[in-house]
Amino acid sequence: MGRPTVAVLFGGRSSEHGVSCVTASGVLRAIDRSRWDVVAVGIARDGQWTLANDDPDDWRIREGELPAVVGGGATVLPPFRAGDPMWRVLRDSGAVEGGTVEDLAAVDVVFPLLHGPWGEDGTVQGALDLVDVRYVGCGVLASALGMDKAFAKMAFRAAGLPVANAVVIDGDGDVALVRSEIEALRLPVFVKPARAGSSQGISRVASWDVLDAALASALKHDPKVLVEEGITGREIECAVLETPDGFRASQPGEIVTRGDHEFYDYEAKYFDEAAVTLSCPAELPPGMSEVVRDYALRAFAAIGGEGIARADMFVLTDGSVIVNEINTMPGFTPFSMYPRMWEVEGLEYPALIETLLTTALERPVGLR
Repeated sequence: MGRPTVAVLFGGRSSEHGVSCVTASGVLRAIDRSRWDVVAVGIARDGQWTLANDDPDDWRIREGELPAVVGGGATVLPPFRAGDPMWRVLRDSGAVEGGTVEDLAAVDVVFPLLHGPWGEDGTVQGALDLVDVRYVGCGVLASALGMDKAFAKMAFRAAGLPVANAVVIDGDGDVALVRSEIEALRLPVFVKPARAGSSQGISRVASWDVLDAALASALKHDPKVLVEEGITGREIECAVLETPDGFRASQPGEIVTRGDHEFYDYEAKYFDEAAVTLSCPAELPPGMSEVVRDYALRAFAAIGGEGIARADMFVLTDGSVIVNEINTMPGFTPFSMYPRMWEVEGLEYPALIETLLTTALERPVGLR
């Protein structure tokens, strides 16, 4: 038998489109081409699945600009029915009607490197489940729960995990009706889109007179918004990985920002590397690392996670730990926190990708 084929899926319709492309650059560079045949599939901002170049240099940040998938070319067509492994490509003839459909590859597993809505939230996972296509990472329910910070909090609370207090506002809701609940959280508060990532649309509110502006900023990304109490503590992250032997939690890592960044915001993550220090393993009091790792695994189990996730927490000065959120498709460039935490464990970036692909390939299709 020949090599298995992996379709690397990236881009997407969310505001994290460019970040997804950068993630794909790292993965495309590190996949062992002697072990895997690779098909690169980009999703343009309008939702077109298009045949992309698998050269990782095409998808890296250039001169401070994030890359983007440009639609209009050959359209990639996933299988039409369960049991059909063949992906196809529609090449437009240029006429009003017509075009030719050609076989592209019999895909064995998909690596969906999509961040945010219409990709990380269970939508693509559901489409792949519908036709029995295996893929890396969490399934429909876990992806949806992880994406929606409000529902994730409910799952964490049900599992007995501590979370920060928050007020949920829908886009068509009247803020005045819940303003007393918001002000009961006390300043500062964080206003964030409920279903966005990469810290986009998040504002730290230290005065109530800027609350409306912060809500407007968050609503640009999502009609559902969280106003969350500010937590004074250290930002600690922990990576969770599914292997053929079970689930593992990495050593905790810590993010420290400097300069003009009040928190680990979008600019700090992708455009101001000098302002960010990533420390792993984090220097924590005795026994605290074990608590963080335990919480990460419990948070992963609470949403029904599979494959991969990064749990974000706060460690407070009194020694308590609060679970902030869980990311079911964390940043995955070689310099992102998730792979760096596994590197400390002795699992290098290419081997990490191999583990994820192999585990996904062995996963059964259908209900599980």
